[in-house]
Amino acid sequence: MEHYRVLVVDDDEAIRTMLGRHLRNLGYEVDSAQDMAQALEHIERRFFDLVLTDVRMPGPDGLELLDWIATHRGDTAVVMLSGSGDIKLAVRAMQGGALDYIVKPFDLAEVAGTIGRAIASKQARMERERYLAGLEAALQDQSVTLRSTLNQLQEASQETLEALVTALDAREKETQAHSKRVSEYSVHLAGAMGVGGAELEVIRQGSMLHDIGKIGVPDRILLKPGSLSEDEWVEMRKHPEIGSWIVSGVESLKRAADIVISHHERFDGKGYPAAVSGQRIPLGARVFAVADCLDAILSDRPYRGGQTSEHAREEIARHAGSQFDPEVTRCFLKIPNSVWEDIREKTLATQQAIHPVSL
Repeated sequence: MEHYRVLVVDDDEAIRTMLGRHLRNLGYEVDSAQDMAQALEHIERRFFDLVLTDVRMPGPDGLELLDWIATHRGDTAVVMLSGSGDIKLAVRAMQGGALDYIVKPFDLAEVAGTIGRAIASKQARMERERYLAGLEAALQDQSVTLRSTLNQLQEASQETLEALVTALDAREKETQAHSKRVSEYSVHLAGAMGVGGAELEVIRQGSMLHDIGKIGVPDRILLKPGSLSEDEWVEMRKHPEIGSWIVSGVESLKRAADIVISHHERFDGKGYPAAVSGQRIPLGARVFAVADCLDAILSDRPYRGGQTSEHAREEIARHAGSQFDPEVTRCFLKIPNSVWEDIREKTLATQQAIHPVSL
């Protein structure tokens, strides 16, 4: 294992000694301190992956140490030690940024497991923050046209959204106009379910912008002709979170961010990025899932031609309750195939008129 550095902070010398010995045996590098003052001396001299600190100590307590670390050492994980009567304090600590707490008397094996999970969680969080920061910098360095388009999103007019998704779809040549089509399918299906007004517009926006996060996916992955490797899939599966981050930064689109981040979730909980299930998935995302499958089946792909509306109907019905919300599926199946075909033809005709060369 990597040699992670842990600082144990507790005014009880016996606890410091016991934890230090156990963690060193597991391969950790361990320092110890009896109070906040000593802890800060250690922290200011070297980096620690994790600080394991008692909640109650003479002088400044563990909560104050946590606040200092959160402000000055955001890349250091913190786990709290608390007596059985200090659970409320431990909860307060977690609200302040601690990743977990351990109740005294504790089992040494549980301590080791908690520390390992906390370090892994902090590293994953920091990696994601660095990735998003890098993405933000990359977006700022994009062409003047793209920056101008993103700036126009502050108004989020229908024309602006369509201009943006047309540019996005153009990267994946076999999916041109996909975002526009799937948004029209989603709006019609949601309307048939009784959704209207502002909520229907949110579904339109979220469906249209569902893949905006692919801005952050390199062409070598997005346009790769063959199968993706495991590492490449990890990168590809970041796009819902990236997209949500982009959309939530635009005031008029914030509500659509829930659809963007959830558009690859499945009703049975086997989707990503959060593996949420059932009604916990926003309705707009559950509607989108059906509309997206419909468009995927009807559209031409390099490896096959587009298939029939009837075939799409059969596939969607077959996956009701697993990939799709059964209630959304029931509503979809009540709508004649001719409706979807009309929507598709109108959307394609509109795109052909706007972009006759690219299509």
